[in-house]
Amino acid sequence: MGKAKDILLRPIPAAQANELVKRVHYSGKIVQNSQIHIGVFYDGRLEGAMQFGPSLDKRKIQGLVSGTAWHEFIELNRMAFSEALPRNSESRAIAIAMRLLKKHAPQIKWVISFADGTQCGDGTIYRASGFVLTDIRVNTKIFNMPDGAVVNKFTYDKAQYVMLANGKANGRVHMDKMGAHLAGGFQLRYIYFIDPTYRQRLTVPELPYSEIERMGARMYKGQREQAAGAADVAPDDQSGEGGLIPTPPLHT
Repeated sequence: MGKAKDILLRPIPAAQANELVKRVHYSGKIVQNSQIHIGVFYDGRLEGAMQFGPSLDKRKIQGLVSGTAWHEFIELNRMAFSEALPRNSESRAIAIAMRLLKKHAPQIKWVISFADGTQCGDGTIYRASGFVLTDIRVNTKIFNMPDGAVVNKFTYDKAQYVMLANGKANGRVHMDKMGAHLAGGFQLRYIYFIDPTYRQRLTVPELPYSEIERMGARMYKGQREQAAGAADVAPDDQSGEGGLIPTPPLHT
C-alpha cells in the first residue's frame, strides 16, 4: 500500500467527477450546481473527487462571516474517495485543494461544508484538516422514504413546486403524507478559512469539538457508536494539528 503523498490532484471534467461521485459517495447523488471539480489520482487512476460550488442558500451562508462579498466563499459540495486510496489521503487532498483554490481562485476566502450525522459521520476528516466547527443541529431536513430512498426536504419540496407549476400535481405533497419519516441524527457545519483574517469576522460562535460528544452527535461510518479503535484523534482546540483516522466523505 502506498502513502498519501503519492496521490496527485488536478482539475477534471464535471462528467468524470459526477460518475465517480455516483459510484463512490455514500449518497450516490451529485450536486448539480458544482462548478469546480478536482480529481484525486493514485497510480494513474482516478480514485477520488472533490466538487465545489455555490451554496443553495447563499445569502444566509454569506452572513456567517461579516464583510464577505458574494464571490468570496464557496461550498465543498461533494468529497468522494475510493477504498483504493492510501490512508490519510482525505486530509492531504483537502490541504492540496485549499492551496489550489488560494492560487487559482484568490477571490475565495473561505469554504463551508456539512457533515451528515444521520447517514455517514460527524466530520472527523474536517476536524483533522483544520475546519472550524460552527453548528451542530438536530436533523430536520433529511427524510427516509418508504421505498428506502433518502431525500432532502428542501430539494423534495422544490421538486413538488416544479411539478405544480408544470401542471403535473394537484397540490403540494407533504412528506408525512408520503409515509416519510425524519432520519435520526445531526447535521454539523464546518468552515475552512483560506484567508485566516476572515476567521475574526465569524458571526457565530466557534464550537469546541468536544461539543459533538456532549450533544450525542457522534457517528462513524454510518454507525451511531464509534467502532472499536475508531477514536477521534483530532485535537479539541481546532488547530488542525495531530493525527487523524479518515472517515468517508461527508455532506448533507
